[in-house]
Amino acid sequence: MARNPAEGTGPMHVPFGHVVANEKWRGSQLVQGMQGKIKIGFEDGLTPVDFYLSSRSCILYVTEADLVAGNCYRKRLVRVRNSSNLQGIVIVEKTQMSEQYFSAVQKFTVLDLGMVLLPVASQMEASCLIIQLVQEQTKEPSKNPFLSKKRAQIPELSLLRTVQQIPGVGKVKALLLLQKFPSIQQLSNASTRELEPVVGQAVAQHVQAFFTRPSWDRKLPDLV
Repeated sequence: MARNPAEGTGPMHVPFGHVVANEKWRGSQLVQGMQGKIKIGFEDGLTPVDFYLSSRSCILYVTEADLVAGNCYRKRLVRVRNSSNLQGIVIVEKTQMSEQYFSAVQKFTVLDLGMVLLPVASQMEASCLIIQLVQEQTKEPSKNPFLSKKRAQIPELSLLRTVQQIPGVGKVKALLLLQKFPSIQQLSNASTRELEPVVGQAVAQHVQAFFTRPSWDRKLPDLV
């Protein structure tokens, strides 16, 4: 499987129905959950990538321990985000222990970097998600949302889950918001007056509060 070892973020040939995993995940619960359902190959030196789904699509996995340990995981995200070769999908373990750190990583990943973020409660849930993503890519081109000329399915799923993290916003209201404001940037810039007709006054205030908390850092150059 060809890749660019010098950069660590170069393209890799991944056959449909396969995933290429970083060697460090061998024997993990995450990989065990995928075995028998999709084909898995292992490679050394995939840093900063954890899994390749295709030649241009990869997963960066942020564990509960990564979040608790500090912000070191951000350098990996920035490195992939700055690569013109890869679309990075960030999977984050949102557990009881890491929940207090989740808002910061969510805003950094989605708002600052513009990357896809998908929260999971455990490695077993993550394995199911990766299986689903791999299976989506095996569909015929006409039925494959990854090959849509407009917006891909994964970013839409990420946006939906991100918006659902706002207090008072469930799936229905999240869908309504994204119909009116189809990007995080548009939603975060919407005024209370624009939001109220969609979700009501109380939720509109929650949405504004969610995007205006001054508790996260936008200084990306310090992370590179």
